[in-house]
Amino acid sequence: MAASSPSRAWWWTVVADKLLINRLEPRQQAALALLWSVLPAMRLVGGVVRDLLAQRPIADIDLATPEPPEQVMQDLRAHGVHVVATGLQHGTVTAVLDGAPYEITTLRCDEKTDGRHAVVRWTQDWRQDAMRRDFTINAMSCDRAGVLYDYFAGQADLAAGRVRFVGDPALRIHEDALRILRFFRFYGRYGQGAPDPQALDAITRGVALLDGLSVERVWMELRRILAGPNVAAIVRLMEQAGVLARILPEGYTCDRFIRLLAAGAPDNALLRLAGLSRNAPATARRLKLSRAESGLLAAFAMPAPVPDVGMGDDALRRLVAVEPPDVLVGRLWLHQAAQARTDAQNRAFAQLRSRLLGMDVPVFPLAGRDVVAMGGQAGPEIGRIMGLVRQWWLDGGCLAGAAECRERIKHYLNAKTAQSGPRPLT
Repeated sequence: MAASSPSRAWWWTVVADKLLINRLEPRQQAALALLWSVLPAMRLVGGVVRDLLAQRPIADIDLATPEPPEQVMQDLRAHGVHVVATGLQHGTVTAVLDGAPYEITTLRCDEKTDGRHAVVRWTQDWRQDAMRRDFTINAMSCDRAGVLYDYFAGQADLAAGRVRFVGDPALRIHEDALRILRFFRFYGRYGQGAPDPQALDAITRGVALLDGLSVERVWMELRRILAGPNVAAIVRLMEQAGVLARILPEGYTCDRFIRLLAAGAPDNALLRLAGLSRNAPATARRLKLSRAESGLLAAFAMPAPVPDVGMGDDALRRLVAVEPPDVLVGRLWLHQAAQARTDAQNRAFAQLRSRLLGMDVPVFPLAGRDVVAMGGQAGPEIGRIMGLVRQWWLDGGCLAGAAECRERIKHYLNAKTAQSGPRPLT
């Protein structure tokens, strides 16, 4: 049922079926009821409204209110609500209820933008606040009565699978160039049919603005794109718009990436980045990936031994004893995607991955103290003998137990004694 405002013909509200908020979990509804008792003008905004309408899982609950942030904090604390000042300069505070965060942001409008940051001022105008959002599907809000406020036809766009910028796409991109990457992320998740031509034109003309973004923000969005749905089509679209060349100047290869996806590789962003990038270590350095991310990306992409479909169990155990199975499986995915494969070859790769993941990781059963306990001299000799025994254990398919490995230590100690002869009497 639609209702229009007699004084403002440029917007409308739609009463959602029953109450939109009834689709939230009971604990979330209870938390919102408490917050609304303190801030009755507050509304649900952005992604939570979009995903409630689309009947998708809710990740975060964001809210907006006309009151300034200091007043929001004061009022909530007066009612016993724990509040954290998470972004006062942007008007954002976070209420924590039953351990769950609820971000509440004061209505605002941009006074100045530079493509990365914005200087904002508070406002009482809900439409003005909605105008600074990126896409129409993210610009809707819902009040405590379940009334949906939709100033830019976001509900119709959501139903039709259209991802459109609010207002002029070029202006939205100049305000924050990260919206270029956000367009592809949201189009991958919510888009249907051909992408909005005005959006693509503005992105293509404004692609150089990506150079002004921090690499951390670029990786944040790229990681979500790579792990998201419809990523093959999205990456091709990014290539056509000149975006890939801008964010991966070290080089990229869409063909291997597409083969990786076609083979059924999991939605692991680092594995997919390894399949897309031509120089994974250089990409990791430039994007300032964490140490753990950089290490895993390098492990996927390094020219190390790759499990072979004809390997026996002993050979596979040797590989698993040296490197984690998830690294070996990732490397196997990339090896499979390096060239076109027949159906029979793809089945063989799948069987090999299954064998790797089902294999117990063998653990070498001895430590340096075992050599000392058997008469070995502390120092470099311990490491040398441990290395010899471990290699013997690996060569045997990692099957020897502790007793057999101790016998091997005895063998090497006796061999050393025989070689050097008895110690001279003093």
